[in-house]
Amino acid sequence: MNGPDVVVCGAGVAGLAAACALGRLGRRVLVLEKQPTPAPVAKGEVLQPGSLAILEEWGVTDRLDHAGATRLSRLVARSSDGRPRMVLDYGRLPAAHPWLLAHDYQAILDALTDALPAGVEVRRGVHVRAPLRTGDRVTGVRCDDGDIPAALVVAADGVSSRLRAAVGLSAPRHDYPHRLAAFELHDVDDVEPDFSAYVTDGGLRLHYPLPGRRVRLYVQVAPDELRGLGRDGLDGWAHGVLAGCTGLAPLAGPFRAALARRQVLPVSRSMAHSLVAPGFALVGESGHSVHPMAAQGMNSAIADAHELATVLRQGGTLAADVVDHALRRYDTARRENLAHIGRTSHNAARMITTRSWVGRRALTGTGRNDRIRHEVMHTMAGLGVRRLTPLDRLHQIELVPDPRASRLPSWVPRAASGEAAR
Repeated sequence: MNGPDVVVCGAGVAGLAAACALGRLGRRVLVLEKQPTPAPVAKGEVLQPGSLAILEEWGVTDRLDHAGATRLSRLVARSSDGRPRMVLDYGRLPAAHPWLLAHDYQAILDALTDALPAGVEVRRGVHVRAPLRTGDRVTGVRCDDGDIPAALVVAADGVSSRLRAAVGLSAPRHDYPHRLAAFELHDVDDVEPDFSAYVTDGGLRLHYPLPGRRVRLYVQVAPDELRGLGRDGLDGWAHGVLAGCTGLAPLAGPFRAALARRQVLPVSRSMAHSLVAPGFALVGESGHSVHPMAAQGMNSAIADAHELATVLRQGGTLAADVVDHALRRYDTARRENLAHIGRTSHNAARMITTRSWVGRRALTGTGRNDRIRHEVMHTMAGLGVRRLTPLDRLHQIELVPDPRASRLPSWVPRAASGEAAR
């Protein structure tokens, strides 16, 4: 390709989504990725309805369907014995895709790569060393094999983004006091097509089905809980997990068989003070991260890419002043949305991962309140932010009775009016 209009640094979901969105504007996009091949990771596997609408525009949704992606009809918070305490029934959403879609992270990367427009080039094994600057404006990147000028640089290089730091942007990171141990269970039959989170005395247990009779299971652990355990120690640990969460009994055999293939993942949340600098934008985890409990991280990255392309399309040119004006609009729109999503994800995580009285009451209260449950589901689905008032918060923890608890919001299709809290 000739010199690129845009350089995207990072070829994860955020980077490929940005390349897909910007390439569809007719821009020449160069994606640079330091890893020669993608690393296998147990993350970024569940897509929300709002993301599916964007991915359908790009031709990605059909590719995932053809690759056998699994549709999940509900997000369910359960007691340790498996009984539902809060059910978000996605079939009630006024959306073109009223479901969650689950597939392996690599399959999602492949679908995005296959959908890239002709003007996009991906180069792997390239180390981006620093941004190029003209005054206070980013004008390209410096790599091992030379300088690459561009009208816009997009950082999609992850939560520890070196580019973000080099440009002078900060994203304070707050680590949760636990980790998530991830397991891929094989040969699983008859698992419900739900995204299920269990509330237990030991913390979060979360699972959902993947294609090929597989299930992804996450177990909340202390930072050093599994360190140094041999086979006998792991068997004893697994016995304790299953004893404390009897709802996992149908998965007991595949869980024990998967113990040696575990990944232990750190969990944190962050939000950049600004997503932009002149000539420079952050997308995905380089700008923000959330607890995976609410399945928002990858979906927020896709929304970043879509919004960035929207404001640049409206600008119509890549002249420096036009680009920077568009970037300021991107920052304003996304930071407001991301701040709300961050709070929602954090509150959802606290409901499940801690023994907070308020969190547990909020979970039960939301499950019993049709109106609030639908407002929360709309936001989590990525269909637009529905804000809860301070009074709604009191209704959630059932300190104040809600006379509208059985009334669904006006945006809910009338066919859903007979829905009962399950």
